[in-house]
Amino acid sequence: MSVRARSTIFGGFLAGLALFFAGQALADANPAAGGDGLAGRHVQAQLVADADGVRPGGQVHVALVQKIQSGWHTYWRNPGDSGQSTTIAWTLPAGWKTGDIVWPKPKQLRTGPLMDYGYEGEVILPQALTAPADAKPGQSVTLKAVAQYLVCKDVCVPEDANLTLTVPVVAADGGPDPAWGGRIATTLAKAPKPGALTAVMTTSPTAIKLSITGEAVKGGDFPNAYFYPYDPAAIDHPQPQVIDRGPEGLTLTLAPGSGFKSGPAPTHLQGVIDLGARAYEIDAKPGPAQPAAAGLGPPSASQTAGSGGVGQFGGALVFAFLGGLILNLMPCVFPVLSMKAVSLASHAHSAAQARGQGLAFLAGVVATFVGLAALLIAARAAGQAVGWGFQLQSPAVIAALCLVMLLVALNLAGLFEVGQSLQSAAGNAEAAGAGGLAGAFFTGVLAVAVAAPCTAPFMAPAIGFALTQAPPLALGVFLALGLGMAAPFTLIAFAPALLRLMPRPGAWMETFKKVMAFPMFATAAWLLWVFSQQVGPLSLGRLLGAAVLVAFAAWLYGRAQAARYEGRGGGLGFAAGLVLMVLAAVAAATPPFDSPANAATTQTTAAKGDGLASQPFSPDKLDALRADGHPVFVDFTAAWCVTCQVNDKLALSSKKVADAFAKDGVVFMKGDWTNRDPVIAKVLADHGRAGVPLYLVYPAKGGEPQVLPQILTEDLVLSAVDKAARS
Repeated sequence: MSVRARSTIFGGFLAGLALFFAGQALADANPAAGGDGLAGRHVQAQLVADADGVRPGGQVHVALVQKIQSGWHTYWRNPGDSGQSTTIAWTLPAGWKTGDIVWPKPKQLRTGPLMDYGYEGEVILPQALTAPADAKPGQSVTLKAVAQYLVCKDVCVPEDANLTLTVPVVAADGGPDPAWGGRIATTLAKAPKPGALTAVMTTSPTAIKLSITGEAVKGGDFPNAYFYPYDPAAIDHPQPQVIDRGPEGLTLTLAPGSGFKSGPAPTHLQGVIDLGARAYEIDAKPGPAQPAAAGLGPPSASQTAGSGGVGQFGGALVFAFLGGLILNLMPCVFPVLSMKAVSLASHAHSAAQARGQGLAFLAGVVATFVGLAALLIAARAAGQAVGWGFQLQSPAVIAALCLVMLLVALNLAGLFEVGQSLQSAAGNAEAAGAGGLAGAFFTGVLAVAVAAPCTAPFMAPAIGFALTQAPPLALGVFLALGLGMAAPFTLIAFAPALLRLMPRPGAWMETFKKVMAFPMFATAAWLLWVFSQQVGPLSLGRLLGAAVLVAFAAWLYGRAQAARYEGRGGGLGFAAGLVLMVLAAVAAATPPFDSPANAATTQTTAAKGDGLASQPFSPDKLDALRADGHPVFVDFTAAWCVTCQVNDKLALSSKKVADAFAKDGVVFMKGDWTNRDPVIAKVLADHGRAGVPLYLVYPAKGGEPQVLPQILTEDLVLSAVDKAARS
């Protein structure tokens, strides 16, 4: 087998090993329906009351509480394109009455091409219960109800629950129930209510313009505002809702549903407008558009290029290209770029070979960006809550990358060669160029694989925009990102004046190559640490054993190379080395993985740095803290996110920052996205982001959060905390 053939095969093997388990990342997000280990019901239902009794003629609130199994959901009053809303059929004593269900605002639940509306986790559905005036104090009444609901994941299961609730009749108003009184009160307080906003609509065969004005929207941003109609036929649910902002409010452009396309035009459009922190009921009547509700400010991230956002698409391309350029300066990419520097130095004084190297590197970067983007878009279209860096949420992918980085480091250290050594290549430029294109392409693949943990400035808005667009536009943004990342090395390869400044190849390059092995060893060690945050000790031991096996296989491969160069055969050694590497990769990166032993500890962080205490993020806890008037700083992070870790050390871990949080009473919450979490993915999407880091600072007196830049400084954090405590 020729040197060039062996180089190409080995380079292809390494690239395949780095990306082979990317499919596992998607499989982890979409396990088989029968694999959840839960037999029977997917919803635990119960009836509760907000008070410990009701007086004659008085009123309390009773509520159906649904505790929904992780990954499953139930439906809102309008389920959207599919599904069925929850119903409650009461059996009450004579004279007792219940009101309508008070529906909390729902979530958007995309399933393939469909858009549904519903609830995940836990939902409280209150109803007013009125006692008759002749109810006798001292007695108790038993209320009976049959709750029916559809609960869905990959499949839908109709469930029902026969429930009872005993309510005492008391002489005076009862006190709040200690377990449920506060929670039902919070649900009622946050439920969408009418009257705060004015809405009018104008219609055409292709669009509904919904103009909204009022104090609650005056001068606000609301980039993720969303309208949930009560009528399932009012709008085409999966289509994006385009937002225009103005000084007095906002206008949403909606795609008409079948209700506006057949028969007489509806006389009004009722529903809920979700502004993020608050939601309101609106009832829009036909009328002239409100000019003060639109026309100012840039379109939101939900706007598509086909709906007047052509300039926004162009801006996203520019942002993506700039983000790709800056990505070269991020710490996660340095080790791989050192490999490219070694390669470019070896070809610097052969213009043709340098250009070939630059183009091959460009092809590797662009192909990998577009390939990852295609997987990401396909996963999101299938309803999976994934974002940028999704592959690093899979222990299988982390294990494979760790072994690849170890192999690259061992190669640079001289344990084995891919093709010819640099020293011999310096004397044989033709041979070096023959096998070097595959290596340059693979270097581009690897650069993107390890760039995923970093999010450079400009990248987040570009990727967030891309993932709201049709696939061709989204792929265009990721293509621009790849072009930006590859541009510096590719341009250098085509710049003879710059190439002439580089020293000529020689013996010094072997030393340079071996020095460059150590950043790769460091990268492998870092990936091993990330892996340890995702799995338990048994899986970690499995990966460590695989690393030893890979090193032994690389040594066998190197011995076989030496024998081949000396004319002593070596084919068996080549085969044995490759087989051992494959076995090691499969052993380390194939599920199942055990859970981390310290999972509970890592989810309830005791303290950061010099005393900045944190608590795990949850939407309910955040709402409760805000209702109590606390300013809140939320850090969405991940162990594999290098940008997050740098920010943590440089901007969030000092005593000065901890003292400022304590002085201003700021609560620090941490949303850990190291492993997949659909709740965090939803928050990221709501703020136009597809990955971490994301820093939100909620003011003490309510209102929209301040979104901090992706690169933090201590002064920036201190300023944001001070502002949140006073506003």
